[in-house]
Amino acid sequence: MARTILIWAALAVALVLPVAIAATSPQLAWRGPVYIAAGFAGVIAMSLLLLQPLLAGGYLPGLTPRRARRLHAWTGAGLVTLVILHVALLWVTSPPDVVDVLLFRSPTPFSVWGAVAMWATFAAGLLASLRRKLRLKPATWRFAHLALTSIVIIGSIVHAMQIEGTMEIVSKIILCALVLAATVKILADVQPWSILARR
Repeated sequence: MARTILIWAALAVALVLPVAIAATSPQLAWRGPVYIAAGFAGVIAMSLLLLQPLLAGGYLPGLTPRRARRLHAWTGAGLVTLVILHVALLWVTSPPDVVDVLLFRSPTPFSVWGAVAMWATFAAGLLASLRRKLRLKPATWRFAHLALTSIVIIGSIVHAMQIEGTMEIVSKIILCALVLAATVKILADVQPWSILARR
């Protein structure tokens, strides 16, 4: 029981602390409300990324597999919503810049990685929502979903690390490291590449 409480408390800190620290950033004083909202949509999405591999792998104590899968689906839907909100609000602040990002014409490297992560997020969400209609074998679907979500993770981490924005650097590094570690853990356990080897 104590171990379960400690794990959930540590997870709560890992999820909330980067957002809370970002809320104290001095850079917010020179930003408009729409730009701030866009930034925090991205920060919260980055925090939620930590939940996804933990839920998918069944690593969080006190959750049945069915409940973990359900939370994984809801969190995934939340991530897609936050990404859309992030992009839509940035569109309000500067439409030409967003168009350049979406078309991979932006000169800033972090924008390219952000666009890669965004499109991979949409593809992973679409694949999840069409799982029953596509009638893919479970192993094939798992491989495709893990491949797309791995692109989301890598793209999001590089995108976040290259931006000098409201996120505090130490908490950002720790959050990105935790997201990467959780992703590596589930990939090592599931070993989706073994599907290709068997084929």
